[in-house]
Amino acid sequence: MIRKNGPLDFDVNAYTRSSVSTSINFWTQDRQTARLIFKLTKDGVPLALAAVTGKLVLVMANGSRFIRDVTIIDRVEGQAEYILSDNEVKHFGLVQAELNLYYTNDQSMSVHQFSFNISKSLIDQDIVPITEYYVDEFEALREKINELYEETIQTIDELRSKFEDLEKIETKEGAQTKADAALAEAKKQIDAHANNKNNPHAVTKSNVGLGNVDNVKQASKADFDKHVDDKNIHITTAERAKWNGGQLYKLVPDNGLVKRIPNGTDIFTLPHGPYMGANLVNVPIVNDGSFYYVEVFDTEYTSNENRLKRIIVTRSFDNLTWVGTFHTQGFRGWERLITDGDATVTWKKPSLSKGWKQYVSSDGFPHTLCYSKDALGVVEIIGSITGGVIGNDVEAFTLLEGYFPLQSFHFIGVASSLGTPGVPQYHRTYIGTDGRVCVQSCSNTVNPNEFITFGVRFKAK
Repeated sequence: MIRKNGPLDFDVNAYTRSSVSTSINFWTQDRQTARLIFKLTKDGVPLALAAVTGKLVLVMANGSRFIRDVTIIDRVEGQAEYILSDNEVKHFGLVQAELNLYYTNDQSMSVHQFSFNISKSLIDQDIVPITEYYVDEFEALREKINELYEETIQTIDELRSKFEDLEKIETKEGAQTKADAALAEAKKQIDAHANNKNNPHAVTKSNVGLGNVDNVKQASKADFDKHVDDKNIHITTAERAKWNGGQLYKLVPDNGLVKRIPNGTDIFTLPHGPYMGANLVNVPIVNDGSFYYVEVFDTEYTSNENRLKRIIVTRSFDNLTWVGTFHTQGFRGWERLITDGDATVTWKKPSLSKGWKQYVSSDGFPHTLCYSKDALGVVEIIGSITGGVIGNDVEAFTLLEGYFPLQSFHFIGVASSLGTPGVPQYHRTYIGTDGRVCVQSCSNTVNPNEFITFGVRFKAK
């Protein structure tokens, strides 16, 4: 998914300026691509975002106001994001914004006020956006009111139906008349049956008034015992209780296979059971039309109006699997399972600058400089370079975005001992949060850039 990122690093304290004017600029054509990325710290360490909801207030240049939830992307490292909606990004001009945090223990905090700009694209020169107001809580309230309205209408229809049934109830006299007529017809049929010469069971009328008959022909004891012992037509009391107490909820269709659900199904609304489908809502990868296998483990337990459940989803074409749970605070986010396939990494070769080249030893063996990142976000740099410029702010190469360290740091590595025999030499190298790698100094003053060896690992942002 392509994004235009606006990074914002905020330290939560009471001394920062009340509002920060940023250089972030989006355009009215940046639909579904304009993203603000928040990195929050407190006292120099990441601000944990457990049990918290973030809300972003946007006041547009024309007076429009939007209050929406931000997405927490890393609760441990204090990272969140917000993607401007199509309605928001069309309101060009200076945008005043404020990020607020609301904790489940009723605490709340204004993190920071800041501003950014939305420029009008040439294709949008004729648009004049109207003033709009949108609040997430108001939309939820409106949905609840509509739901109560529908329930009220249904209740009224049910009551109307019941009153119609009451109008159809007969009087006592009318019911008695129908009962007398039915009894007379029954006696008539009994008389006709008793006088039938072709009566196959030889049943004779004994007392019509009492409705008693004498069964002249009875089954033999052998036939009777055979009937009693027939297990196909008789069951025991224990068997009857077992079937009557059986589960009536169907986990799968009648053919026993996993059910295919329609495109666009929200997996958070699925009941207990296994499913599969494509173009599903609330899967881990937003707007992913891939086929997913979905296993919903619903529970009977509800807390804070949230039913506890676990959902496991597996993307069909690459076997990537995620687990998500609904706890007392609602959905807790997706966590991807790490497999042996994640142990395989891709090594990248950086573009060297300032005269640096790949180092090849005297035996012809290349010490290729390259770097990688594993599934846990750990970056590793290996290899050696030679012949470049050494200096505090002179970058030998720059890492790609996504491989930047959490914070700038220095490390000591092995350097060439050429010209200083018998004395091990070393270099000090700086790696910045912007990905720049600078060889700042070398203890070998005779041949400082003969070769610089890298062997370092660190956690990426």
